[in-house]
Parts: sequence; C-alpha cells; structure tokens
Amino acid sequence: MKLMVITNNPERAGYRQRIGVYLEFLARRGIACTVERLPANFWARRQLFRKSGEFDGVFLQKKKLNVWDAFWLKSSARRIIYSYDDAILFSDKRPGRYSRAHVVPFRRTVRLADMVLVGSSYLAEQGRPFNPNVRILPLGLEVNRYGQCAERPADGRIRLVWIGSASTLDYLQSLSVCFEQIGQRYRNVVLRIIGDRFFELEHMPVEKIPWDTQGRYRALAECDIGLAPLPDDSFTRGKCSFKVLEYAASGLPVVASPVGTNVDHVIPDKTGFLVSRQDEWIRRLSYLIENPGLRRWMGQQGKEHARQYDVSVMADRLADLIRECMAEEQK
Repeated sequence: MKLMVITNNPERAGYRQRIGVYLEFLARRGIACTVERLPANFWARRQLFRKSGEFDGVFLQKKKLNVWDAFWLKSSARRIIYSYDDAILFSDKRPGRYSRAHVVPFRRTVRLADMVLVGSSYLAEQGRPFNPNVRILPLGLEVNRYGQCAERPADGRIRLVWIGSASTLDYLQSLSVCFEQIGQRYRNVVLRIIGDRFFELEHMPVEKIPWDTQGRYRALAECDIGLAPLPDDSFTRGKCSFKVLEYAASGLPVVASPVGTNVDHVIPDKTGFLVSRQDEWIRRLSYLIENPGLRRWMGQQGKEHARQYDVSVMADRLADLIRECMAEEQK
C-alpha cells in the first residue's frame, strides 16, 4: 500500500509526533509513505495533487485548504485522511473570538476527508459536526529512549523542568511569581528550560538547554519534576500534552494545569498533580520538593502510564485505521 503524506513543514514537532515517528513502523506493516512538502506555488500544488492519484491514499497533516486546493486534491486522491492535533479552527491569539479565516477552511478540509484523525476527544468534538468519521489517535512516543540517564546529577539540586517552543514559553513565564517564591524558600531548586527561547528569574537559577532531537532525552532524565502549565481557553483545550508524556516516560512526577489532554495523562496523586491557581502551584511543587520518595514513586507510576502510548502500540492502531480507510475505496 502506498500513502502520500502532505505536510507544510516536516521539521515541525506536529509532523514528527503525528506521522513522522511512525514511518518506519508503517513500512514494516506494508504501508510505504512518501512525504511531500506542500509547495507555496499554486501550480506546483496542483501538480502535487494530481500526482496523489498514483497512491492508494493521502495523509494530509494539519494544513487547512483553500477552495482550489480542496477541489484539486479531492478530484485526484483516491482516499484522504486528514490529521490535526491542535484546535486549528480557533486563533491562538484570540481564541474566544470567531475567526472566519480559521473556521471556513477548517470546515472545508474536514468535510472533504474520508477519515479524520485527531489527538483528543475535544478535537473530535470540533470535527464531528462536519464529518461523522472522526477517530481519536493519541500522540505516541518512543518510551524506551527516555529515562536512560544512569543517575541524576549529584549536586544536591532539585530541577524543575519545562520543554517546549518559543510560541508557548509565555505559559511557563506566567508562573514566574511562583518560581520566585519557591526560589526564596528552597535555595537548591533550579528551573531548567529546554527550548529555543528563555527568560531569567531573580531568586531561582535558570538552566538554559537548547532543544535537540537527541540531547533532550538526557536533559529530561537529569531533572526531578516536570511542568505543564496552560491557560484555559478554546485553543489550549485542544492541546495534546506531548511534554507530559515525555516527563512521564523520563520518570518524573508532573504538575500541570487541568487543560487539554493534561487531564488524561496526569493521574492526580499517582503520577502528579493538576492545579489551577498560583497558590496551588506553590503548594504542590513544595510538597514534591520536600518528598524525594514521593517523586520517585510518582515517576515510576508515570513510566507505567506512558508505556500505553509507546509508538509501537500507536503505530499498530494507526496502521489499522489507514487500512480501514483505504479499504472503503475498494467497496
């Protein structure tokens, strides 16, 4: 079976997490994927869409289509799977405001698909009014690559860690007051940021670790507590918590906002804590800082939880869904 994968940018995390990490697994299951970057030029896109007819189907990753692109893809492709893992019918800048520029192409693209794959029940709710064949496929990760560091640094420091991109760093920075208070209370606590942009704190040291495909595994394994703050709005409720799974696979307890799939991956009092207010962040972080045995126990429970989402498990589910969708064309 041949599948054309169309993406705006194969370098982005969304591509890697939704399809890129599965390519080798799918190949071993008889699904050969050809990845194509969506051209900026109209005529080049039309040629690409015509070429899609040579494949058993198309896997369109996240991109919302304009009228002409939708027409040419639908007229050429045998079957279309549309996948998204963000609330892309909302603007991340103004999530509470109706945006025709987001809603109309989202509705158009969901309607043309033969199957829609999303990362959470919230995202499924956004797509089902326009397509009844919406399936939920959670994000997967290579669990065995995490937590392989022999031991955490023996420097007496307790590391809070956040991993993410510049586009979401503000979510972490909103907790600066909490970090300042914790830094004044516990002199051995540091904040580690793994990403592409950073900030400073007055009362807590900040370790700035540039994100790296391979280096992130050790950078996470050296830490003690994972952080996943999120504001609560229409856009962030569609967030699929990959960082929470990374923390769990690394053996870290997690303190997170009860937003998006954080509520699926943080089991309260077992793998971490879900908190909303600033005082709760301080209280729960302080509790974990003072109880190393609890950190270790929660981290182990988190590892067990993360194994359910190993890429080998998710790849089997994805392969089954692709085959199911492609089989419909032959009936």
